Amino acid sequence: MQSSAFLDYVDPWVNWTWLESHVPLFVDALQQHLTLTAIAVAGGLALSLPLGIAAHRWRALRNPLLGFFGVVYTIPSLALFALLVPYTGLSIVTAEIGLIGYTVLILVRNLLIGLESVPPDVLDAADGMGYRPLARLAFVELPLALPAMFAGVRIATVTTIGLVTITALIGLGGLGQLINKGLIENFHTPLVVATALSIALALVADLTLVGLQRVAVPWSRDAPR
Repeated sequence: MQSSAFLDYVDPWVNWTWLESHVPLFVDALQQHLTLTAIAVAGGLALSLPLGIAAHRWRALRNPLLGFFGVVYTIPSLALFALLVPYTGLSIVTAEIGLIGYTVLILVRNLLIGLESVPPDVLDAADGMGYRPLARLAFVELPLALPAMFAGVRIATVTTIGLVTITALIGLGGLGQLINKGLIENFHTPLVVATALSIALALVADLTLVGLQRVAVPWSRDAPR
């Protein structure tokens, strides 16, 4: 992205002529935004599932685990990126370490809520039917914990979409790069359009996950959201 890309266009709010000729710029930024978000949420899930299950099985791990990721979650994103840059540089690794770290607390906490909400009589029935611990977890506990897990994924996804814009300060950021450029060069079009696209992306992602939840967990359709 050229630093002078917007300098010849200083127009209030949206310059439609400029926008029509720079659609690929926004498409590329949107794709990067989606990629960074997807990696962060997938990475967060990959970490949170074993950690959450371990914390559920061995209760002594629960408070230290939640406490550690709670501390990570409270670190301002700019400060966290500044701490990481000397070791991982201005790279996607730096961005994803921070983004994944922020998702893990949300996902682990919701997984624990889901697992702990499984009725004891259901667990007793599964034991009576001969389910071993691993089979009971896979076929009874995790399916019943899915509504809480989906809620966590929705929160983590929407939160990450917003946080991705901040990674523009380390050369990434997707739509955040356009927002940052618009602010620096006092050109409203990329600022307004990229902000609108970020909001739209969050809404579409949330509605998509709601739809997936209704298909995957039909018994939760009437549950409050």
